[in-house]
Parts: sequence; structure tokens; C-alpha cells
Amino acid sequence: MTKIKELIKYYYEKYKSQILYIFFGAITTFINIISYYVCFNVLGISNVVSTIIAWIFAVIFAFITNKIWVFESKSWDPEIAIKELVSFISVRLLTGLFDLAIMYIGVDVLNFNGMLMKILSNIFVLIANYVGSKLFIFKSTK
Repeated sequence: MTKIKELIKYYYEKYKSQILYIFFGAITTFINIISYYVCFNVLGISNVVSTIIAWIFAVIFAFITNKIWVFESKSWDPEIAIKELVSFISVRLLTGLFDLAIMYIGVDVLNFNGMLMKILSNIFVLIANYVGSKLFIFKSTK
């Protein structure tokens, strides 16, 4: 049993960033999907506006969790934190536009199910966001 614990610890430490990103990414995706569902299906807000609102909630949650736990950026020095936030929002705007395009084409043009398209879109967005965060935003602050 000790060997198994050591093996788990080894792989956790080796892939900690990816494991935490997947964990918090799943919660972020849940926030995005639930926000979209409430806006679109419960409140009757249009598809595009619902997607934008869901994106805003998801980005706020993702920045905080990515900064603190995933990429362990400990500095709250205003110069560093503002640079990270601006970079984070820039990457998220790019992937948010990608999400919006997928949702518009999939739901409004091709008439696919909105929830199915939202889930598929989030898979692509999740991967692109990790790569952007790892390579451009939190690369040297760990």
C-alpha cells in the first residue's frame, strides 16, 4: 500500500498543474453551462447574450483559481497581477469569441441542440485556455 501511495504522490506532483486545471476547469465549465442554461432556458435571454453572460461568470472564477492554485502565481503586486489579469482576459476573449462562433453557427445557423453545442464548445475552449495560460500568462510567476 505504501508503494501505491508513493506512486500516486509522484504522479500528482508531476502532473499537479494539469490535474488542478482539469478539476477547476470542470467547475468552470459547470458554471458556464449552468449560467447559460439559466439565462437561455429559464430567463429566456437570447442565445448570444446568454453565452456572453455565462462566459463572464466563468472567466471570473477561472482567473482566481488559475492564479492561486493551478499555476501558483503568488504575487499580488499590482504590476504583476494587472498584467496577468489583462493577459488572462485577452486569451479568454479570444477563446470566448471562438465559443460564441461555435454557439452561433451550431445553434442559430445549423439548429443543433444548444446544450450539446455548449458542451462540445467547452471542450475545445478548455484546451485552448490551458495552453494560453501555461504559455503566455502564468509562465514565469510560479
